Amino acid sequence: MAAHEQQVLEPRAVRGFDSRDEVFQSAWSAGSRRRGPSCRHVRERDGMRAILGSYDSELTPAEYSPQLTRRMREAEDMVQKVHAHSSEMEAQLSQALEELGGQKQRADMLEMELKMLKAQAGPAEQSFLFSREEVSSLRLKVEELEGERSRLEEEKKVLETQLERLTLQGDYDQSRAKVLHLSLNPAGAARQRLHEDRQRLREECARLRELVHALEAGGAVPPDLEAAAGLPSSGAVAELKKQVESAELKNQRLKEVFQTKIQEFRKVCYTLTGYQVDITTENQYRLTSMYAEHKTDCLIFKAAGPSGTKMQLLETEFSRTVQELIELHLLRQDSIPAFLSALTLDLFSRQTVA
Repeated sequence: MAAHEQQVLEPRAVRGFDSRDEVFQSAWSAGSRRRGPSCRHVRERDGMRAILGSYDSELTPAEYSPQLTRRMREAEDMVQKVHAHSSEMEAQLSQALEELGGQKQRADMLEMELKMLKAQAGPAEQSFLFSREEVSSLRLKVEELEGERSRLEEEKKVLETQLERLTLQGDYDQSRAKVLHLSLNPAGAARQRLHEDRQRLREECARLRELVHALEAGGAVPPDLEAAAGLPSSGAVAELKKQVESAELKNQRLKEVFQTKIQEFRKVCYTLTGYQVDITTENQYRLTSMYAEHKTDCLIFKAAGPSGTKMQLLETEFSRTVQELIELHLLRQDSIPAFLSALTLDLFSRQTVA
């Protein structure tokens, strides 16, 4: 029984294999007819047949039927893919043919238009042949017009700027705008006051000119001008002159008294302290001792700080000879009176010894 089934299955398998090959071959031939001859597809088909043949030679009769079924499904899938690919290629070919036809039709139309334009360009070129002089004159005219246009544009910008400025300043177009004047206009009242003030100032200037002329001439000032200018009378002027002379005399006497008192005070200070104080320049004072060996032996102090509260000793030829006293009383003790007293005793002892 098994042998009989095996004998029965073998022819069926062979027939199925032949039918499958026929279907596969018909699919490939249909795809080849649609797409045209393709060496790559032929090589792929032969390769697949060789692979299938190698599989068939290795399979046993028991494994042949399931394997054949699976391969039949794969072959059908492949056939469907080939059909789909061929349909897509046919659609693309049809679209390419349609586009080619459209492009050819457009090229024919453009060629006809070109012929028509060439036919029309012949008489037009003959009618538009200008001489060189005419072309140059037209070019110059165009340049002049361009320059005129640029100038007009600049003028337009300037006029627009002026119009903007006038608009901001309150100007308006009288042909388009209507102005209403108030009965009690503040601007009118201000103009009236300005006119009155200007008239009053002019009259006052005229009176002052007359007064200046009268004073320059040295004559008497008219009463109307005295009242207008607010000048004092002649008697008042004489009284003021007397008061000025009296004040000047008093000032002179005070100066003499002050000078006398200053000299007296300087002498008293010289006698009591033994130093004569002279002002050399601003904020500088020269001290000369009555016991100095030479007239040039002097000390110079400079006032520093607010209101001259601090004094600084400036270097002189005489100050270099008393460095010990300076270090002791000024640098260590910070006492100018002690320094001056010690210097006085030192100079006095020198004269006594001498």
